[in-house]
Amino acid sequence: MKGYKVGILGACGMVGGTMLQVLRERDLPISELYLFDVAQVAGKTVDFKGKTITVEESTTDIFDRGIDICLFAVDGSISEKYAPIAAEKGCLVIDNSSAFRMTEGVPLVVPEVNGEDIFKHKGIIANPNCSTIQAMVVLYPLHKAFGIKRVVFSTYQAVAGAGVAGIADLHRTLKGEAPQVFPYPIAGNVIPRIDVFGEHGYTEEEYKMIKETPKILHAPNMGVTATTVRVPVEIGHSESVNITFEKPYELEEIRRILENAQGLIVQDDTTADLYPTPKQVAGTDQVYVGRIRRDFSAENSLNLWVVADNVRKGAATNAVQIAERFIKGE
Repeated sequence: MKGYKVGILGACGMVGGTMLQVLRERDLPISELYLFDVAQVAGKTVDFKGKTITVEESTTDIFDRGIDICLFAVDGSISEKYAPIAAEKGCLVIDNSSAFRMTEGVPLVVPEVNGEDIFKHKGIIANPNCSTIQAMVVLYPLHKAFGIKRVVFSTYQAVAGAGVAGIADLHRTLKGEAPQVFPYPIAGNVIPRIDVFGEHGYTEEEYKMIKETPKILHAPNMGVTATTVRVPVEIGHSESVNITFEKPYELEEIRRILENAQGLIVQDDTTADLYPTPKQVAGTDQVYVGRIRRDFSAENSLNLWVVADNVRKGAATNAVQIAERFIKGE
């Protein structure tokens, strides 16, 4: 297998740094690794598998050196500027921002779900929203088996979703200081707002889940609604998911399907107080599901509890998995 020239744009941020760590842990055939970020951190050195790599300033000519794949861990405005340049020069962009997720012709990929869409790319592949990614790993095998008519998401999202600044704001308000990132103190609190409010009172985070879910599952008629909430947890998003199926189901079959699903770990034994929590799953790459139970209030409906590390599987690891699948060509 040939060696690939791989880059990370935004390498010194929380997600970019985690992408680097995931690349250290996994065996991608990388011949050269390039790290790019803003001028303020250019010149910083990083160890990668025994090699010292210097972080370079991001400029429009960084893709002139024949980079094969570049993982983008930057804001949407930066992705909009650099991704078309990279793609034009033959580099596959795997973008973690929201800039291209709903763009026609840009695959939106969770490898365990729609990995075949990777090979429909035109130079850019979008990494879904963190809260969407973990839900898809659970919904996909159930949708294949029973057909999902409608899904209701209620999320409990960690402050790491707002980056290092979000974690700092948690610690700041734990000390009784005023918040600088969130609209209210997050310590000892929950805030039912993530991102800006838009039309009809939904936040942008809620719209992401509503729009991305049908695209990833290739289910344009699926009904989706969401309420996304910030909670005083550092790492790990949790979700209460209510599903209504087209077909009737048995709980034993639901559990069997989930236990055999790729990238998913079932923790569901209420007699032993076993169910996933963000503290337990932090630092892992799998999605965890528990509290599997029938919703008796609606026909063919089910309740689930879904948890994952939002920085790893919800961002960095999913992007690296896309790169792995692309390299394998399967």
